Amino acid sequence: MDETMPNTCIKLRPGQAFAGKQGFNYFEGIARETTGSKAICMHLLTVPPGGRAKAHKHVTHETAIYVISGSAIMYWGEQLEHCMETNAGDLIYIPADVPHLPLNPGDEPAQAVIARTDPHEQESVVLLPHLDALVP
Repeated sequence: MDETMPNTCIKLRPGQAFAGKQGFNYFEGIARETTGSKAICMHLLTVPPGGRAKAHKHVTHETAIYVISGSAIMYWGEQLEHCMETNAGDLIYIPADVPHLPLNPGDEPAQAVIARTDPHEQESVVLLPHLDALVP
């Protein structure tokens, strides 16, 4: 995206997927790289049956998720000690710097819209491999 481009509204359709550090593939969406966004990104995610992310957090950036279809489980907390079931229609908020690990133990894909206050999507991702083994 050309930073010198005048302010303009942009319409996108989910296109290519990219491999996130967290272990999932995300459909490219709104980000600094695609629209010139300065403070937000928004992507689509499909978590396949049996899919599991790597434990991670987003340094200084908040995350909002809307579950479109399916269900998943998210472990969260300093030692991933909390567990939250999510289903189609749920809205989830993850504060900045909170470790989390989502997974889909079901037989159907889980689809979600993810928005974050990091316009680059992956720059604030910090993997926490020492927490991965805490989730069965």
